[in-house]
Amino acid sequence: MNPALAALLCHPAIWRGGDCAPEPVALPTGFAALDAALPGGGWPGNALTEVLLAREGIGEMCLALPALARLTRAGRQVAWIAPPHRPYAPALAAAGVDLSRLALVRCRDAREALWAFEQALRAPECGTAFAWLAEHDERVLRRLALAAREGRTWGVLWRRPGVTARAMAAPLRLGLEAHDGRLAVSVLKRRGGELAQPLVLDLAARWSTAPAEALARLAFAPRLPPRPQDPRPAPRSSAGRDGAPAARFARVRHAGAAN
Repeated sequence: MNPALAALLCHPAIWRGGDCAPEPVALPTGFAALDAALPGGGWPGNALTEVLLAREGIGEMCLALPALARLTRAGRQVAWIAPPHRPYAPALAAAGVDLSRLALVRCRDAREALWAFEQALRAPECGTAFAWLAEHDERVLRRLALAAREGRTWGVLWRRPGVTARAMAAPLRLGLEAHDGRLAVSVLKRRGGELAQPLVLDLAARWSTAPAEALARLAFAPRLPPRPQDPRPAPRSSAGRDGAPAARFARVRHAGAAN
C-alpha cells in the first residue's frame, strides 16, 4: 500500500467498513468483551462518553470502576459532578480506587454543574470527570467535548432514567439495562460499524474478590440530602476567564470539600 495512503487511513477520524476508528488515547475498561467493541480497545481518554440508564442501581458504576482504579493509581484526579447519590467509600476502595484522588462536587443548580464539569475536563490533573446532567443544548455539549479533548480527559455524561437529551458531540454513546442479573451494554454510537446486539457483562464475576457488602451497594449510598442555600454568587460559565487549569481544578476540589 502507498505509504501516504496508509498514513491517511490511520487517522482516528477515518475507518473502513465495520472496523473501528483508531483511538490513540484509550483506557481499558476491565471487560474484554467491551474493550473489543470500542475504538482503541477502551474508553476514549480525551473525549466525552454518554451513558443512558434504563434505571439506576443496575451496576453502572461497577462498569467504570476498573478504569477509575487505574487512573487514581497513576496519580490522576477524578471528579464527580452533582452525583444523584452519595458515593459509598468502602465499595470504591474495595475496587482499588484511591479515595484521596476523588473530588465530589455538589452544585446548587444546572448552571453551576456545567461550569464545574467544564473546568474539570480542562484541568490537566484530572484523569476523568463524571457529571449527571440533563443538558441538551448542543452548543454547550460541543464546548464540553472540546474541553475534554483539550484537557485530555475521559469525560462521562451520565443520563438518568427519563432524560431524553442526546449529546451528538460525544463520539461514544452506551445504553445500559439489567439483563437476568447481569448488565446489558448497547453500543448506540461509536466511531465504527454498528453493533446489532448488546454485550451482556457479568459484573459479579468481575468483582468476585470484592467484599459482598461492597458489591451489594454498587458504589452508591442513599440519596444525597438537599444542600442548604448560601449567598455565593453564581460562577462564570466562560472557560477562558478564570485562570490556569490547575487553579480552576483546585477551585472545583475546594467546592466539593466545602460541601
